[in-house]
Amino acid sequence: MGELGNNGLQDPAYMAQRIAACEREIQKGIIGQQEIIRQVMLAMLTGGNVLLEGMPGLGKTRLVSIIGKVFDLSFKRIQFTPDLMPSDVTGTNIIIKNERGSAFSFVRGPIFANLILADEINRATPKTQSALLEAMQEHTVTVGNDSHALTEPFFVLATQNPIENEGTYPLPEAQLDRFMFKILVRFPSKEELKEIVTLTEGSQEPDITKQMDSEGLLAARALVNQIPIAEAVMDYLLDIVMQTHVANPYIKEGASPRAAQALIRASRAKAFLEGRFNVSFQDVKETAFPVLRHRILLSFDAISEGMTEDNIIQKILEGNGKR
Repeated sequence: MGELGNNGLQDPAYMAQRIAACEREIQKGIIGQQEIIRQVMLAMLTGGNVLLEGMPGLGKTRLVSIIGKVFDLSFKRIQFTPDLMPSDVTGTNIIIKNERGSAFSFVRGPIFANLILADEINRATPKTQSALLEAMQEHTVTVGNDSHALTEPFFVLATQNPIENEGTYPLPEAQLDRFMFKILVRFPSKEELKEIVTLTEGSQEPDITKQMDSEGLLAARALVNQIPIAEAVMDYLLDIVMQTHVANPYIKEGASPRAAQALIRASRAKAFLEGRFNVSFQDVKETAFPVLRHRILLSFDAISEGMTEDNIIQKILEGNGKR
């Protein structure tokens, strides 16, 4: 690909340009969702899983499909329904008869791909949702006594409808914590809606072409991991997470240590995409919302007063506004 130097090290500036080209290519097929595309790119650069929440028909599935084309990743779509079984996701052992008798053979499920679209994930039962836990965290699938490694890179991009909708189940907290980001997909403006209708109802779809492959994506991820974080910025980042555990009438339960890890990785990726080899306070502030909004539980007081997770995060950031 021309991305590796003679000494085997990648060029950060060149790789940042290649990722920016991928981002522009995705925007050709998605109207008015630049911030969402940027956040998905941040997660992909760090190997994180993404939860996209929004009403049906806002282009969540289309976004994931286009990402697969741009990065030339193997892509599988799993439609989550109430009758979906865990084996429908992971695969199962079947009995095969041969000349020696019978033996078990593992038939892989759709989870064995680089990019998994878990569509309407909160329409399946918690038992089926939990089938993704090992894959999302360990990148392996265990069926019976055998573990099967997933191909790298591996991402789960899940879509969910707002929990108030009919026929939805709340995701288990342990599974929510394994999503690096929760991204809210808003309804488009009138001008954006006009562009969407023109694009999708026209006689010709935009030509989406491959801009990078899995090797390049893994190389970019390695570069992101090398970006240093100053001690002052790290302290600020940890203070934000710890503030979710300080006595607060609006917070029932604070963020886990995994939130701090996700915030570090997301801040590094943001700096990388902006061509900087250092993490700023602003990087931490801007990535705090998608990292934390699904990792804090609101109290009854917060719900009764109409407070949202983003309202709480904003107050925490204002309380640390000296930076």
